[in-house]
Amino acid sequence: MWKSSMHRRHLLQLGTLGLTGITLPRLLAAEKAEPGRETAADACILLFLNGGPSHLDMWDMKPNAPTGIKGEFQPIATSLPGVQFSEHLPHSAPWMHECSLIRSVHHSVNNAHAAAVYAALTGHDRGELGGGAKPDDHPAIGSVTGLVRPPVTPTVPYVSLPYVTKEGAGGPPQPGFFGGWLGQQYDPLFVLKDPNAADFSIPVLTPLAELPNNRLRNRQLLQQGIDGVFLKQPNLRTGGFNGFQERAFDLLCSAEVQRAFRLSDESEGVRDGYGRNIYGQSTLLARRLIEAGTRIVTLSWAPDANATWDTHGSNFESLKNRLLPQLDLALSSLLRDLSERSMLKRTMVVVMGEFGRSPKINNANGGRDHWNFCYSVLMAGGGTKRGFVYGASDKIGGEPALNPVGPADIVATIYHQLGIATDLELYDSLNRPHYLVPWGNPIMDVVS
Repeated sequence: MWKSSMHRRHLLQLGTLGLTGITLPRLLAAEKAEPGRETAADACILLFLNGGPSHLDMWDMKPNAPTGIKGEFQPIATSLPGVQFSEHLPHSAPWMHECSLIRSVHHSVNNAHAAAVYAALTGHDRGELGGGAKPDDHPAIGSVTGLVRPPVTPTVPYVSLPYVTKEGAGGPPQPGFFGGWLGQQYDPLFVLKDPNAADFSIPVLTPLAELPNNRLRNRQLLQQGIDGVFLKQPNLRTGGFNGFQERAFDLLCSAEVQRAFRLSDESEGVRDGYGRNIYGQSTLLARRLIEAGTRIVTLSWAPDANATWDTHGSNFESLKNRLLPQLDLALSSLLRDLSERSMLKRTMVVVMGEFGRSPKINNANGGRDHWNFCYSVLMAGGGTKRGFVYGASDKIGGEPALNPVGPADIVATIYHQLGIATDLELYDSLNRPHYLVPWGNPIMDVVS
């Protein structure tokens, strides 16, 4: 017998995943899909620098460009001879020998963040058509991967953290992170608590102390027995446990999944190495989730599109004092940990934004504006080529000078490494066919 009504409420909440109203059984539902080919990568961590990071002040610096373009930062050597990073990426520079750097990405969207984010994360460039996420959007990389390559262990296939990034403060959620026409059951689990907080936990994945695993299993068996009786009656359906709900119970009882969210298990030194801030600790959590079997973790580095990397004003001040030091610690620690755990070979790490920043420095305390005409993407692990630079920008970083590629090619490369064919035909709820990235091609020079 229940001790209190709070127990009932908690058991109901165990199957609820916050803002989207998605139940845990629905999240774990995976339809049968065409099996992928032999894969180079099992998982991907996408550090999405939401707002548009300045490639010119990070990893495509132009120290010989005219004043007013080259910026304030000095270049430093990386572990790949002839390739330089910003002086404010000193911990990441020694990892360039493990990375591929693509310096010739471009697309058509220069104004609306939402439209550019959608192009970057789905490969579908629809021009300046902005606005929030819609049910008929093309699905996120994590949504597709969760369908085609569901985890082999009882875990959440796709996680997005630490924000549902808004299109401007108070605006609608940006597109590109959701299940779209695949359906809400392929939305991510949004982890919207600060992993750096002392009381960080995910109650939805943590049964009450009064409901240990054996009691939860007993309730499962009881419900199965009830369903077995009522499902024999043609006009009665209990709405109880089906195969997907069975997997939800497995997840709730999975020590691996519950352990993944226990950041307190990490040493103080490891946590400090990632940076004691929401993004550093989210990156550490991403690594732990991948270790637990999650396929895709997307970290959106902004509560809203204008909050972090959108440096129209004070570009150099923001990068120097806040953004680059945080990214530098998180990225270098992630690459180090994956390498030391022999996980980097099978885990793809991608660092990108929706566009870059303008070569010309504006008068807003040294700001740079949106620049879709040329920007950079960093990849590592998951079968990508080690110590390699693909493409090049012109002498001011304004346009591709060699091997131009678009977001569809970036997304196609990620799918290719995950063993998902870019011409795979999937169907929406109305049984209409869609191709994943019909105009994108994997960048074969970037993959081994």
